[in-house]
Amino acid sequence: MPAMTMTDSATSSLTREQALASLRALVGRPGAEFHDGQFEAISALVDERQRALVVQRTGWGKSAVYFVSTMLLRARGAGPTLLVSPLLSLMRDQVEAAARAGVRALAINSANRHEWGEATARLADDSVDVLLVSPERLNNPDFRDRQLPTLIARTGLLVIDEAHCISDWGHDFRPDYRRLRELVATLPAHVPVLATTATANERVVADVAEQLGGENVRTIRGPLARTSLRLGVLTLPDAEARLAWLVANLGSLPGSGIVYTLTVAAAEDVARILREAGHETYAYTGRTDAEERADLEQRLKRNEVKALVATSALGMGFDKPDLGFVVHLGAPSSPVAYYQQVGRAGRATESADVLLLPGPEDQAIWNYFATASMPDEGKALALIAALSDAPQSTAVLESRVDLKKSALELLLKVLDVDGAARRVQGGWVATGRPWAYDTERYRRVAEARAGEQRAMLAYERTSDCRMQFLQLALDDVDARPCGRCDNCAGAWYPTAATGAARQAAGNALKRAGVEVEVRKLWPTGADSVGVPVRGKIPADEQCEPGRALARLSDLGWGGRLRELLASGAPDEPCPPELLSACVQVLTEWRWAERPAAVVSMPSRRRPTFTASLARGLADIGRLPYLGALGLRHGGPAGGPGGNSVFRLGSVWGRFDASDLALPPGAPVLLVDDLIDSRWTITVAARELRRAGASAVLPFAAALQG
Repeated sequence: MPAMTMTDSATSSLTREQALASLRALVGRPGAEFHDGQFEAISALVDERQRALVVQRTGWGKSAVYFVSTMLLRARGAGPTLLVSPLLSLMRDQVEAAARAGVRALAINSANRHEWGEATARLADDSVDVLLVSPERLNNPDFRDRQLPTLIARTGLLVIDEAHCISDWGHDFRPDYRRLRELVATLPAHVPVLATTATANERVVADVAEQLGGENVRTIRGPLARTSLRLGVLTLPDAEARLAWLVANLGSLPGSGIVYTLTVAAAEDVARILREAGHETYAYTGRTDAEERADLEQRLKRNEVKALVATSALGMGFDKPDLGFVVHLGAPSSPVAYYQQVGRAGRATESADVLLLPGPEDQAIWNYFATASMPDEGKALALIAALSDAPQSTAVLESRVDLKKSALELLLKVLDVDGAARRVQGGWVATGRPWAYDTERYRRVAEARAGEQRAMLAYERTSDCRMQFLQLALDDVDARPCGRCDNCAGAWYPTAATGAARQAAGNALKRAGVEVEVRKLWPTGADSVGVPVRGKIPADEQCEPGRALARLSDLGWGGRLRELLASGAPDEPCPPELLSACVQVLTEWRWAERPAAVVSMPSRRRPTFTASLARGLADIGRLPYLGALGLRHGGPAGGPGGNSVFRLGSVWGRFDASDLALPPGAPVLLVDDLIDSRWTITVAARELRRAGASAVLPFAAALQG
C-alpha cells in the first residue's frame, strides 16, 4: 500500500472525527470509542471507496460500520445505501437502530407490502438513507426490472449482511444470495461495497472475496472469541432426561434466553411442556405468523418471557444485548452454525450461559435436511423440460413435476441463478441456455457438510476448550483456551434433574395423540396425471379428521416410532406398549359416532405391523376386524415424497373395498402405519364411503412431520 500523504492524513483525521460523532449518536453514549477494526472498515468505504469484507464476532458492531459509513457518505452527496439482509427480525432491529442515530431507514419485504408504495415515493424524493431488502426481493420481477436499475444508478453504498450465505461452503447458504455477484458487477467502480459476517472460515472468506472482486477486496478480520460466554455440553440418556433437565433448571438460568430445537414440532412441544411446568415460554418457528414473531421478539427483549423455544428461524441478526442464555435441545449440524446461534447471548453482559443437550436423533435430522437442500439432477432436468417461453406459476409447475412446493421453489431459484430459468411477471420461463448438473460441485458440498457433522460430534466429545474449538473451526488465528467452559473450569450446570422434574417430563412425553387434518380440496392440475377431479371433494366422499399416536419428529413417542418404522427395520407385530398408547388416543377421541368395524390399509412397508395394530384395536374395542382393503392394478405406484398431484395420481383407482363386509350405513375405523401426504387415506376413504360406510375415521401409528 502506498505511503499516506498529508492530504490523505488530513482527510482520514476529518473522517475519524465525523465518524466518531456519528458512532456516539448511534449507540447513545457520549464517550463511545471504536472497536479495533471499525474505523479501518469505515475509512476503507468512505475515503477509499473500496470493497471490504468484515469478519468479526457477533456483538462487535458490524452494523455500526455500515450505518456510520452511510451517514458520512450521505453528507458527502452520495445516494442511499442498499442493504441486503436475510431475515425479517434482522431488518426490524436494523431499522430501529438506524432511527436512533437519525438514519432514515426503510425495509421492503413480504411482511410490509402495504408500505411498498411509501418506500417507492420516498426513494424518489431522496428521503431514504438506507433501503433494506431481502435477497429474494432482488429477483421480484417488478422490483428487479423497474426499481432496481434506478436504485443501482443512485446507490452510494452496497451492504451485504450475513455474507457467508453467498458461499456454497457457508453454513446457511441460500441460492438467492448467489445473485449478488451479478449485482456487484453492475455497480459503478466508485461505489463501495461492504460484506459482513461473524461465521466464515478461510474457505468461505476466500469464496466471498472472490465474488466481491477478488484481489481488490480488503478483508478485515478480528478475534472471534466471545469472552462473556460460558460453554458446556451435557449428554443425557434420552429425551425424557433432557426435557426434565430443562423443566428443573430453566428458571435458574440467568435472565431471558433462547432454547433452540432442530424441528418445528419439537419447538412447539417443548414450549408447551415448559409452559405447563410454570415457565413463560413460547414457540418461534418458520410457521409462526410474521406479526406474532415481531411480538414475541419484543416480549423477549423486554424480559416478559423466560425463553423463546425456537428453530433456526430466530437466528442471524436478532439483537438482545443482555440475552442471558442459549440452550440447544439437539445440536446444529456444524460448529460454525452453532457458533452463530450461541452468539445471540452475552453481547452486553459480563456472563451468559450456553449449554448443548445433544440427542441420538440429531444425525438423522441433519441428514434429512442436508438431502432436502441438494438439487436432484433428474428433477432439475424434468423441471427445465416443463418450462417454456410462456410464464408458468409454481402451482402449474407442481402439476407437471413431482416436487413439493418448497422443493420446487428452491430448485427454481437454483436454476434461475444458474441461468436456465427466469422469474417474470406471471411465473417462470425457460431461458434456453444450456444447463448441466454440476456433479463435482455438489459432491464437494456434500463432503463439506459431512465433515461439518463430524466436527460437531467432535465438539460434543472434546476434552479441550470449547470456545477454542469453535474459534479453530472458523480458522481464527487468535484461538486460545477461554478458562470458562466446562472443560476449562469444570461443569457449571447441574448434571441431573430432580425426580419430580423427571416424572413431569415423562408424563408430558407419554401424552399421546395428534389430529390428522382432512383433505377437502382436490389438487390443482390433477387431470394432468389422469385423475378426473377438481375443486372440492364431495362431502359424502371425504374422510373425517383423523388421529395418530404421534408425529415422527415428536420428542416422546416419535423416537420409538422412528425406530419401528425406520427403513430397514424388521416388519414385526405392534408392541404391546405402543398398542396401549394407541388405545389411549382412541379413548380420548370425541367422535360423533363410534365406529362399527375396523379396516386396515394394505401396507407394502409394514403389512404385519399394520394388520396387528388394526386387529389389536378391534379386539380391545370389541369391534369386527374386516381385514385390509383390496388392491387394484398392483396397488399404489411410486414411493413417499413428491407433491400432491403426483401422490394423488399414484393412488387413484388403486384400492378396492368391494370384498369387505362393511356394516351398512355405519362408520369405519381405517388403520395405517404412517400418514404422510394424506392422499392415500383420502382415496381409500373415498372407496369405503362409495362402498357404503357412513363415515371413515383414519388412524395411524405415526404422522409424518
